[in-house]
Amino acid sequence: MKKDKKTQLSWALYDFGNSAFATTMLAAVLPIFYSNVASKGIESSLATSYWGYANSIAVLIVAILAPILGAISDFSAAKKKFLRFFAFMGMIASILLAFTGEGDYLFVALLFIVGSIGFSGGNIFYDAFLPEVAEEKDMDKVSSKGFALGYVGGGILLLINVLMILKFEWFGLSDVVMAMKVSFAMVGIWWFIFSIPLLKNIHDEKKSPIKRDRSYVAIGFSRVGNTFKEISQFKHLLIFLFAFWLYNDGISTIIRMATIYGTEIGIGQNDLIIALLITQFVGIPCTFFFGWLAGKIKPKKALMITLFVYLGIVILGYFMKSALHFYLLATCVGLVQGGAQALSRSIFGRMVPENKKGEFFGFYGISSKFSAVFGPFVFGFIGQITGNNRFGILSLIVFFIAGILILSFVNVEKGVEAARKKTA
Repeated sequence: MKKDKKTQLSWALYDFGNSAFATTMLAAVLPIFYSNVASKGIESSLATSYWGYANSIAVLIVAILAPILGAISDFSAAKKKFLRFFAFMGMIASILLAFTGEGDYLFVALLFIVGSIGFSGGNIFYDAFLPEVAEEKDMDKVSSKGFALGYVGGGILLLINVLMILKFEWFGLSDVVMAMKVSFAMVGIWWFIFSIPLLKNIHDEKKSPIKRDRSYVAIGFSRVGNTFKEISQFKHLLIFLFAFWLYNDGISTIIRMATIYGTEIGIGQNDLIIALLITQFVGIPCTFFFGWLAGKIKPKKALMITLFVYLGIVILGYFMKSALHFYLLATCVGLVQGGAQALSRSIFGRMVPENKKGEFFGFYGISSKFSAVFGPFVFGFIGQITGNNRFGILSLIVFFIAGILILSFVNVEKGVEAARKKTA
């Protein structure tokens, strides 16, 4: 397959398209629809708890599937076929959400779970195409291009959806609920349109499938176990992973639960959606800022700053009462969300032996999915048993404080030194 600009753009445009699911479905519009429409007649705190459980189930299924799909990606010559299958699963689930309504909270949750599996499953095979569309020297640049286009694509469609919801009459729609339903269908259509270049121009490398003597399930999970044994030989890398699992769960929960929590405490849906749009666009320059800051004060210190800001976000969330508070919270999330994720990945990468990068980063991705299961569940469970989801969001303090404390024991320089010795 050619590794030219056309092929690389075709690959990156998939991220432009499928990021609409992350912005509209995971973060912005669908949580509000679930709370105000699908869960109508159910106590608001219970609806928020149910949404937390749905998120935990979706992430857990994806985490279990990830090593299996990773093995399929490596051993088969059919990445494109599997990418198309999962992408279409996500697209169809998004479009079907347009046909749900009041009282359909179980069906909406099911479609959300199916859509999440399609989104994450497709990304596993999408990522696996990177070495086939870019030379090794260009991978960082091409990967960053996909990431940047994802921000832009997800942000553009969210902006269009926000306009539709705020000014539904401009688009010939009957009301806000109809505008939301059309937004869900648009996610599936947008995702499909920008998948066409990849599906048309990118093909699996011509090679025979690698012979295997075990099932994909056995291969996938044995790989995870073997990699963990390898990682456990690197003290500071292992300590960092424990910290990452904790604070990443807190970050993931805030991303997934902030909107429905805001809906429950009475913040208007227009304010919620506009605030999340602000998060999207504030995040772009701030991610670059923390990359610059890490060069000035070292990555670990810069990461620590983002986590202390997240502690403040959780406390603000507990006391939040007005739309102004939510705007402030959304801006703060935008300030640190991209920075925390990028710095975590770069710190981990520094402490990984050169000859183990693929294996260790695969484990990093899979383990981050498993770690993101507990936060939404704890949020929902505490909110359900107390009848007040302010206590649910307050529970996230534990994830961040524990993550910060464990991170303080990480010596990145010693971790880098150990990785170099192992490589040598």
